[in-house]
Amino acid sequence: MAKCEVCGKAVHFGNNVSHSHRRSNKMWRANIRSVRVKTSGGSCRMNVCAGCLRSGKVDRA
Repeated sequence: MAKCEVCGKAVHFGNNVSHSHRRSNKMWRANIRSVRVKTSGGSCRMNVCAGCLRSGKVDRA
C-alpha cells in the first residue's frame, strides 16, 4: 500500500457497522499522489499525500 513519504500517512482499518449492528471490515485509503519534488540533488518522484501538497510541505518541481 502507498504511504506518504513526508508525514507517513497510510491506510487505516476499522469496521463498517450496519443498522442492525453487523460489522464488516473497512479500509480508508490516504489520498496519495506521485509528484516530482525538488531536492538538493535535483528532482525526484515521491509519494505524497494531498494534505502535504496543500499545506506546502513539499516544493514541486
